[in-house]
Amino acid sequence: MTKDESDTNSDLYIPEPLHRPGDTPDFSHIHVRRNDNLEQPDVLVDSYETERHAGGLIRVMDMQGVASGPWLPQVTPDILRKGLRAMLLTRLMDDRMFAMQRQGKLSFYLKSRGEEAVSVAQTLAIRKTDMVFPTYRQQGVLIARDYPMKRMMCQCLSNAGDSSLGRQMPTMYSSREYGFFSISGNLGTQFIQSVGWAMASAYKRRDDLAMAYIGDGSTAEGDFHYALNFASTYRAPVVLNIVNNQWAISSFQGIAGGQSKTFASRGLGYGLASLRVDGNDFLAVYAVTRWAAERARRGGGATVIEHYTYRAEGHSSSDDPSKYRPNEEASAWPYGDPIERLKQHLIVIGEWDDARHNALVDDLSTYVRDTYKEAEALGSIAAGTGIDPKTMFEGVYEHMTPTLDEQARVSGVGTWRE
Repeated sequence: MTKDESDTNSDLYIPEPLHRPGDTPDFSHIHVRRNDNLEQPDVLVDSYETERHAGGLIRVMDMQGVASGPWLPQVTPDILRKGLRAMLLTRLMDDRMFAMQRQGKLSFYLKSRGEEAVSVAQTLAIRKTDMVFPTYRQQGVLIARDYPMKRMMCQCLSNAGDSSLGRQMPTMYSSREYGFFSISGNLGTQFIQSVGWAMASAYKRRDDLAMAYIGDGSTAEGDFHYALNFASTYRAPVVLNIVNNQWAISSFQGIAGGQSKTFASRGLGYGLASLRVDGNDFLAVYAVTRWAAERARRGGGATVIEHYTYRAEGHSSSDDPSKYRPNEEASAWPYGDPIERLKQHLIVIGEWDDARHNALVDDLSTYVRDTYKEAEALGSIAAGTGIDPKTMFEGVYEHMTPTLDEQARVSGVGTWRE
C-alpha cells in the first residue's frame, strides 16, 4: 500500500443526529437572535437576491414576545387572537383524539404539537379561495377556516358521519368546499399536484394560488424536484412549504441533506424566491406568507419557504420517539412553543392576560369534549362504525364489474347485476 493510499479515508459517511436516547440535549450551536439585517425585499425581487433569506432565519418576535424588525406585519389584535384560538383548538383536539386512539376508538392519529403556527398563521394570511395541499399535520388549516370539528372527528372515527365513508386513514381529511385538497400519505405528491393546480389557475386567468406542504424528509423524493422545476418554468402561483421539524419519523433531517445548505436554499437552484423562517414565530410565518402570496398573485411565480420548527411529539400514534431521541429534546428546543410565544406577545401589547387565556382554554376544552361525544355517538371502530358495508363497492365504477359483483355477493352485501 502506498503512502497516498494509506492516507485516504474511504469510510462511507453516515449522518447522525446530535442526540440519541440517554444524551442530554444541547442546542448551544443554535444562536437564537432576530435577524434584523434580513430586510423585506420588494415582492417582485429577482429570486437570486433572496439567497441571504434562504440561508438566514426570518424572525419577528423575540422569546419575550417583543416584536420588531423589517418583517413586522400589519396585523390586528383580533387576527392574532383568532390565531391563538385556532392553535389552542388544534392542540386540544389533537390531545383528545390521541387519547381516544389509545382507548381503541380509532385506529391511528397524528398530532401537530409544536407546529401549529405554520398551518394557522399561513391560513390567516391567504384567501379562503386559495387551495391548500396539506400533509397530515395541517389540521390547523381546517380549524382556522372554521371547518366543523365534528366532521373531522367523524373522519378519524371512520363512522357514519365520515364524508369519506371510512375509506381514508384517520386524519386524511378532504374538503373541496373549504379549499383543502385530499391528503396523501405519500407527501411528495402534494407538491407536484399543487403546482399543476396553480398552473391551471393561472391558465384560467384567476388570481387564486395554491399552498403546499411537505416535511424535510420528502425533499429527498423526486416529486420535490419535479415540482420546483415546473413551478420555475411556468411561474406557477404557488407557495411551496417545507416544514423542517427535524425528524422524518425516526430519521433526522440530516438524512435528507439537512446538514449542508438549508432546505430553503434548494429553491434557489431552480430560480425560485426562497425564504427560511422561524416556524414557531406566528408573526414571522404570517409575514413571509403574505409576501409570497402577493408575489404569486402579481406574476412573480412560486416561493419556497422553509419553516424551521420542531415536532414536539411522536410521528404518529404508532411511533415511540424515545427509541431514537431523548425525551427532553422537545423541551430543550431553543425556539420555544408557538402558542406560548403568541400568548406572550399579546400580553406584551396589552391585548391579552393570563385570566382570559385560562378561560379560553377551559371553554375550548369543554367544546372539544362535547363535540367528541356527538361524533362518537355516530359510531367508532370499537362500537361499530355504522357504515353500510355495501358502500365499499360504490363510487368506483359507473357499472359494477362482474368480479366486484361476485365479491359483493360472496361477502353478503347483495348484488348489482340483474
